[in-house]
Amino acid sequence: MLALICLALGSPGAPGCWPRATWGPYGQLCPPSGNFFLRIPLSPLKKKRLDFEDTADSEPSKPKRPRLAPVSGLTPCLQPLVQSPRAVEQDSRVLQIGPYILLEPREGGHSYRAVHRHTETEYSCKVHYPETMAPYGNLSPHPNVAQVAEVIQGDQNVYVFFQSGRGDMHSHVRRCKRLPEREAAGLFRQMAEAVTHCHDHGIILRDLKLRKFLFVDRERTKLVLENLEDACLLSSSDDSLSDKHGCPAYVSPEILSSKNSYSGKAADVWSLGVVLYTMLVGRYPFQDTEPATLFSKIRRGVFSIPDSLSPKARCLIRCLLRKTPSERLTAREILLHPWLASGDAPRRSRLFSCHARVWVHGGWRGGWGSFPSQALRC
Repeated sequence: MLALICLALGSPGAPGCWPRATWGPYGQLCPPSGNFFLRIPLSPLKKKRLDFEDTADSEPSKPKRPRLAPVSGLTPCLQPLVQSPRAVEQDSRVLQIGPYILLEPREGGHSYRAVHRHTETEYSCKVHYPETMAPYGNLSPHPNVAQVAEVIQGDQNVYVFFQSGRGDMHSHVRRCKRLPEREAAGLFRQMAEAVTHCHDHGIILRDLKLRKFLFVDRERTKLVLENLEDACLLSSSDDSLSDKHGCPAYVSPEILSSKNSYSGKAADVWSLGVVLYTMLVGRYPFQDTEPATLFSKIRRGVFSIPDSLSPKARCLIRCLLRKTPSERLTAREILLHPWLASGDAPRRSRLFSCHARVWVHGGWRGGWGSFPSQALRC
């Protein structure tokens, strides 16, 4: 057996042996260098029918094929087994985009785990069409919105590289079942900050859900909003949309019922309400195995909130999941709610000193805006 292995792979430095094949960077066997090619015709596999009446000596044994003698004059090619950039370039089966190597496909081939060849830093690569890149270019940097590390234009697609995250909120909630209010408040504030930043720049997210938010630290305390390929960039201050877009569990009732247009920002706020409810309760506020029944429940807008939640948490959920879009809080007004008031009041007072309403027992009391004072009572 050892002689056969040596004959097939060749021995280093021995003249008159087969050229030695090398191992690629990911364990594949690469052909030897030079102009030597060994072509062996491959015959299709033949299924042998098992017949219990056949005997062992009914078919004469076929003689063995003589072994091919090694080709003289070709010395083995010795290359290091460690991965090198040149070896990666020679391997046509490794998908490489610029200085990045795309490894594991995710999300049906629209996302990849990528590694930078020189720095060995891990990234997340999103494959988009060029027309979906408008929201990325219209956003200014924000600590709760994922920053684009690099964009590479391909023949048909655009490859967008982000710093690799440490899991999404959907997986975190499924693992924890439901989150304590203190933890949920800190995370939900970051979500509302990200949505507010997008709305201020004329971007409607449309497909807002837990999976859109990724952790960037090991402690799972800092979130960023990623995946803006489904977002819509407004051309004016009017946020009216007409297309039906979104995840079934997070879609707002006006999207299901409206025949004309609806407010895109109000629909995003509804999705934030579903996100908050799921974080605190551990399930969706509207759920059913049949899509028709699920949509019927969403149109009615009737849901129950467990009594185990605090009054302020229940109040914020009701303010976000109002059936009438004009009665919901805006993304910026969410940050003023008492449930999110701990630990950051000075900064919020500076941000909203010009238009801040006064929160009193029962709801907002103030004269500006289109919201009646009784509409937002909890």
